[in-house]
Amino acid sequence: MSRQNTSIVLAERPEGDIVPGKTFAVKTGPAPTEADLKDGQILVEVLYLSLDPTMRSYLKEGRSYLPPVQIGEVMRGPSACRVLASRSPKARAGDLVHAYPGWTEVGIVGERWFERVELPPSARVTDICGVLGVTGLTAYYGMTKIADLKQGDTVVVSGAAGATGSIVGQIARIMGAGRLVGIAGTDDKCRWLREELGYDVALNYKDPDFKNQFYEATKGYIDVYWDNVGGEILDLALAQAKEHARFVMCGGISQYNAKVPQGPKNYLKIVTMRIKMQGFIVLDYMKENAAAQKQLAQWLTEGKLKRQETIVKGGVRVAEETLVGLYNGINTGKLLVEVKNPDEASKL
Repeated sequence: MSRQNTSIVLAERPEGDIVPGKTFAVKTGPAPTEADLKDGQILVEVLYLSLDPTMRSYLKEGRSYLPPVQIGEVMRGPSACRVLASRSPKARAGDLVHAYPGWTEVGIVGERWFERVELPPSARVTDICGVLGVTGLTAYYGMTKIADLKQGDTVVVSGAAGATGSIVGQIARIMGAGRLVGIAGTDDKCRWLREELGYDVALNYKDPDFKNQFYEATKGYIDVYWDNVGGEILDLALAQAKEHARFVMCGGISQYNAKVPQGPKNYLKIVTMRIKMQGFIVLDYMKENAAAQKQLAQWLTEGKLKRQETIVKGGVRVAEETLVGLYNGINTGKLLVEVKNPDEASKL
């Protein structure tokens, strides 16, 4: 009897919030096998799904850095996978890979969409999606390519307790940031930023006095602002920007589900303060991934980088509700869905 496979497909495009049981649908059927492989492809089993804010953009029609997921297609997303069979010289059975089979248990991936990973002794399988994967690479490239960080700079990070934000602040400190201000959504997350990740100040944006606290924390003005949130917090940062500040535009999670997204009201500060505001996509720098991952792995081994994970068990069927939870701030650090425990044996 052939192995059965469960996948999550897009059922309809959401207007506003993702609706569990409506936006996506569960699809089951025979799993692909080694016989289905073409040259240059690998057959993988998914161990962990990476849940990321940018996934909301995959559900929208329109021009973006990747085409939208089509109705009936398996939901796109990166995963930590183990190779079951290969017709590619870039991986062999048993290898761990960072790949894009989507929200599925077993999938076929072409060479463009996977990367073999050798974990350093200090790493774990979940790091394939986290500090050594898209999350860590996004933080690394944003800080080294876009931020133009200078010794002693004041760096402010929104979404600082999330997957990317939690790595961003640590890299900024490694690179010589002078003052580090993080913004998160709970007191516990703020405490973690201060006590574990070395932030000088961590502010809860849900605090009634947040605006005053923000102005006080940035009274010397902002050199580098890393935006994961957008909306009102972006406007506050624009108001407090120093001349020639650099704004690294990574995301805007507060606006992803909005029917009418809010643009910046303080945009004229970009002119008067001569702010450099630049967006980027991690795929822009894929050719440099090996060197970047080597540096991230070294920092991890040396204890300069710490990571936190929120792992939800239950397989691909819980991915939809977990993605909804992401936009409601359920995670500290990297949010993952465990599809299969990596200690379990593989089977075709």
